[in-house]
Amino acid sequence: MAITVSLVFLFGLVLFFLLRSKTLGAGSAFIAVMFGFFLASTGASGPINELATAVINAVPNL
Repeated sequence: MAITVSLVFLFGLVLFFLLRSKTLGAGSAFIAVMFGFFLASTGASGPINELATAVINAVPNL
């Protein structure tokens, strides 16, 4: 679990700086996929799924 969390942090940090510098390309796509992959295996996946569901359910009500 500790390895997964550190990889999530690493990929999240790299993705943040790539998006901030507007350096988008194949490398950024790979980083984004790896960040999502490792984030899905952490305890944060449940609240993220609940948030996405809440947003999707709220959009038709606007």
